[in-house]
Amino acid sequence: MSQQSEELKRRTAEFARRVIGLCGTVPPTQAGIRLTGQLIDAATSVAGNYRAACRARSRAEFTAKIGVVAEEADECVGWLELMVSVKLLSAESARWELDEARELAAIFAASFRTARSHR
Repeated sequence: MSQQSEELKRRTAEFARRVIGLCGTVPPTQAGIRLTGQLIDAATSVAGNYRAACRARSRAEFTAKIGVVAEEADECVGWLELMVSVKLLSAESARWELDEARELAAIFAASFRTARSHR
């Protein structure tokens, strides 16, 4: 396993942990409960599916899994932006998570494009 892969495993796990912590600050309204559930699902999927991609048995399997990771990271951006826009989270409280979600989405989208072009 490359050093870059290990670093991304660490980053995705840290992202999931921090999202879970951030979601604990959201008021337990109907919208808060629903949106935090969606966000936690997406953030933990980034971490879990990245680990699975690292253990892929073929390029096709890696490409499929890294595509899921890219989609889930982008979904995190969407949920975080929505939660800020409806004031379930402040822009300041979600800054790290939103910045990291955007970075991870860009990294995994590029990885997916590269993997797909090498089929």
